[in-house]
Amino acid sequence: MNTPDKDYTRTAWLAVMALVAVLVAVSFIPPRTLGGIKFRRANILSDLISFDDAAVAEEGAATPAFDEEEFRIDLEQVAERIVADTTPPPVQTTLEWDLRSGTSRHDSIPGTKTRRHLKRLAETLTPIEDFDTTGLRGMRAFCDTLLRARRPVRIAFFGDSFVEGDILTADLREQLQSLYGGGGPGFAPMASPLTGFRRTVKTQAKGWNAYNIMQRKRAPEDQRENFYVSGWVCQPSDGASTRWEQTDARQRLDSCRAAQVLFRSPRDSRIELTINDSLRRTFDIEGDAAIRRIVVRAPHLHALTCRVLSGTEGFTGYGAIFEGDRGIVVDNYSIRSNNGQAMFWTNPSVNAQIDALVGYDLVILQYGLNIMQAGVLDYTGYARQIEKMVAYVRQCFPKAAVLILGVSDRSVKTDRGFEPMDAVPGMTEYQRRAARNTGAAFWPTSEAMRALGGMERFVQNGWAGKDFTHINYEGGRRIAWALVDALNDLTSRHASMRKAEELRIELGRGILTPQQRRRIDRRLLTKPRIKPLKEPFR
Repeated sequence: MNTPDKDYTRTAWLAVMALVAVLVAVSFIPPRTLGGIKFRRANILSDLISFDDAAVAEEGAATPAFDEEEFRIDLEQVAERIVADTTPPPVQTTLEWDLRSGTSRHDSIPGTKTRRHLKRLAETLTPIEDFDTTGLRGMRAFCDTLLRARRPVRIAFFGDSFVEGDILTADLREQLQSLYGGGGPGFAPMASPLTGFRRTVKTQAKGWNAYNIMQRKRAPEDQRENFYVSGWVCQPSDGASTRWEQTDARQRLDSCRAAQVLFRSPRDSRIELTINDSLRRTFDIEGDAAIRRIVVRAPHLHALTCRVLSGTEGFTGYGAIFEGDRGIVVDNYSIRSNNGQAMFWTNPSVNAQIDALVGYDLVILQYGLNIMQAGVLDYTGYARQIEKMVAYVRQCFPKAAVLILGVSDRSVKTDRGFEPMDAVPGMTEYQRRAARNTGAAFWPTSEAMRALGGMERFVQNGWAGKDFTHINYEGGRRIAWALVDALNDLTSRHASMRKAEELRIELGRGILTPQQRRRIDRRLLTKPRIKPLKEPFR
């Protein structure tokens, strides 16, 4: 006769045997790929059962997990589309509202003497590597513009969640504007659920439906082809409004004197703009497929409200760019979870039309963090996609130099704690090769971070999250300072080379007068230099 204790023991034994059988069965399931992500064999009984997965592991180490179909694009069709869609439109594309007086039309820009004695923000310089050999639209052309332009110099920063909320770009903008003039936070979308995370501009939007390019299939069909590199299209209801307000999160944000409101209005519409919650004006927009902008200028533009009064059918709101009359403008075009593929989902003619209105001088590409995997060292396929990104940027933004940022530093958890990810140097080198192959410029972000102690020190100092992957505003500030140093160093080197070239030209003209010799001597004695700070981090 079975006692209750014997029945319990037998039941427990059967349960254990069943569990072992399930674990053994699971262990025989080979490594699989799902949604472009590779999963390792689930060998829970590794002490009892072993498999020869060396070949699979080697294959995984050579093939990063990303879907190349997402990067598929015909660049010849892109060029044809840009030409076809950017012919001069029959309607007026720019409307203006200028409230400035004759004495406030220009930002003050630091003088040459100030720029000659720049103080380095980071203790160690990580220089920009410029692979352009033509000098026509590379970093040398950008440096020339930076030193000589008497108009806004525009930088578009394309990235992922690493710079979301204006992390890094807020401090890049602040330092460059303090050196070269300018003001305002740059681009701000018409509406987005993420605007609350951004400290550099306060956005209040009502009556808009905002659609993100990473979920573009959720957008209405007539809006799916309207995406700009910002990653957002916004569709209004009647009376939809957006109010942007400058903040004091960084210096010079509230030194804003101009704004460009960007939109598309295929039907006749009416738009009302309000400056500083007091001055109001209505604009009648003639319907057309072309991208439009309303340019607002004022001695001080603290707040701007845009309201769509009528003509909302098919209307697309992109956002506004807040800037100064001159100096630096840095526009943050970050898209969460984007490895760069979203660029190819945008409308190239929309990009080209906005660039024709705005005009970018430099495009910075910051991608690759989500592509890296521990143990994966070969990123040949992704490097090819980066080369396509550069080609796409050059078609949509033909006058801009291109600077590729290497992937940031990252650490992974091991039995010994968190250690630098072995994939970082590999990804960095393949990004460098892509820059070299396309004649773009390159800046190794991970090397700049490791010069500051690497991700481990970033986490210890509270500059990054405890996932050892994402930086915060404090970490972004340190990386931005190192990038500003690199840009200043490149600009100074370019200025020196230009000075030497001008000297050779003058010497080639023959005998110099005493005045010419004194001028040349002065120029040689005032070689631009950068002084390091004694205590860069406090």
